Amino acid sequence: MTILVVGGGGREHAIIKKLKENRSIDKIYALPGNGGIAADAECVNIGATDIAAIVDFAKNNAIDFAVVAPDDPLVLGCVDALNEIGIKCFGPEKNAAIIEGSKVFSKNLMKKYGIPTAQYEVFSDMDKALEYLETAPIPTVIKADGLALGKGVIIAQTRDDAKKAVKEMMEDKVFGESGSNIVIEEFLTGPEVSVLSFTDGKTVVPMVSSMDHKRAKDNDEGLNTGGMGTVAPNPYYTDAVAKECMEKIFIPTMNAMNAEGRTFKGCLYFGLMITPDGTKVIEYNCRFGDPETQVVLPLLDTDLYTVMEAVADERLSEIDVKFKDENACCVIMASEGYPVKYEKGYEITVDDDIDGEVFVAGAKAENGKLLTNGGRVLGVTSTAATLKDAIDKSYKAVEKVHFGNSFYRRDIGAKALKAGDN
Repeated sequence: MTILVVGGGGREHAIIKKLKENRSIDKIYALPGNGGIAADAECVNIGATDIAAIVDFAKNNAIDFAVVAPDDPLVLGCVDALNEIGIKCFGPEKNAAIIEGSKVFSKNLMKKYGIPTAQYEVFSDMDKALEYLETAPIPTVIKADGLALGKGVIIAQTRDDAKKAVKEMMEDKVFGESGSNIVIEEFLTGPEVSVLSFTDGKTVVPMVSSMDHKRAKDNDEGLNTGGMGTVAPNPYYTDAVAKECMEKIFIPTMNAMNAEGRTFKGCLYFGLMITPDGTKVIEYNCRFGDPETQVVLPLLDTDLYTVMEAVADERLSEIDVKFKDENACCVIMASEGYPVKYEKGYEITVDDDIDGEVFVAGAKAENGKLLTNGGRVLGVTSTAATLKDAIDKSYKAVEKVHFGNSFYRRDIGAKALKAGDN
């Protein structure tokens, strides 16, 4: 069997490594992949958003199944295009991927179907948005409507900061057309939880919960990034919270998308906040999170391809999806200066005795060497019976990975340890 994975980051590397566990898979192509992924799949230099080239490649290379992992190709309709030529896919079609592609759509969906979320207002007129901010509660959250590489959300601590964010999005177009419409929403407080879920539109199966660490520096200081590390499971996500989420958020969201004629099949990501007023949705993603995938998939005990095929065939209810009763920690090793300005081209080496998995995100292969080629370079993941042991193992494994100009947070999982007391 031949599999195609669209994408080229750490998330895709984690997906590919998990798919390789299935012995019926003979070949995996990654489009475009990266220098680290090349050790586990054949990388082809076709961009993840070049839908026409992806379709041509799939036609000419006898692809049996495709996994479309990143948000951009999903929102652009990559799954639709592959389905049209008879290739089965894991991932939502374009009309369902809008749940991430448009924050205005997702907020309105939650309002219409009574799914708990922050109070909000939508604006397409900058002057009206600025007028609203004169009396809006502060701090407040400003969101660009469309995709913005995970950077289209500003938490404004002052009225002036909020007005500046609105002008940058709507007038200066710092996020392009994604900022033509904006959402201004209530600032919520409480622990954040990420829950990825498999769904085929009939059944929803939550995966192990996780906790992301977005800020670049220790103690949640520094700029927001794409994620500096994760742990799983998240100790704040208790059985009681899980039950509440299934009843009030997960199943209602699946049913709402069906009612709108936008059946969602793939990985639906719930970004949640456990507030004093109950758990609320901060955001939806239409795909596996990064770097949440790097801790969730190593804990998956059921064959990933079997689950993905069942999702595509709308028979997820037939699969017993199991996770290991363990903990996982992923520490992201980045290039100094990320997420603003950083140098590339440093050689990456990994000691043979490393006890952990390395998922490569930003690297290229050149003259037989692996070189840094991005801000987030790689993630180092370890699993163990306890969270503390998983964290300790990950940091010991990090010491076995070497490249110039590297930096990483040294407190991944510290907050979770305090919460879980384990």
